[in-house]
Amino acid sequence: MSREEYKQAIVVRRDLGMGRGKAAAQAAHASCGAVFLIMESGRPEWRRWLESWRRQGQAKVVLRVDSLHELQEIYRRAVEEGLPASFVRDAGKTQLEPGTPTAVAVGPAPSRLVDRITGSLKLF
Repeated sequence: MSREEYKQAIVVRRDLGMGRGKAAAQAAHASCGAVFLIMESGRPEWRRWLESWRRQGQAKVVLRVDSLHELQEIYRRAVEEGLPASFVRDAGKTQLEPGTPTAVAVGPAPSRLVDRITGSLKLF
């Protein structure tokens, strides 16, 4: 019997020229945002996914896109598929203009579902 695996994919824009620390912070915002969304959603299935992901070690992968359009498309597809997803816009306090879209997190959810959305993307 196979055990379902869970993960979260975090997608960060590379076209913005963010420094490594800035990109890492945006990825963290996206990750936390998706978890908070699940906790506040009241959706039992998402809560089960979150708990399974937590128990399995909270697997994450950070991937890249090269445009705002690609980032928006990842988010749109995740929402359309019924997956938890967060969309991050920068506060504009350091390197970027306020409201600049920077990152998206998809999941935590079953890996097979996350891969349908992000499986073709390259590592950040």
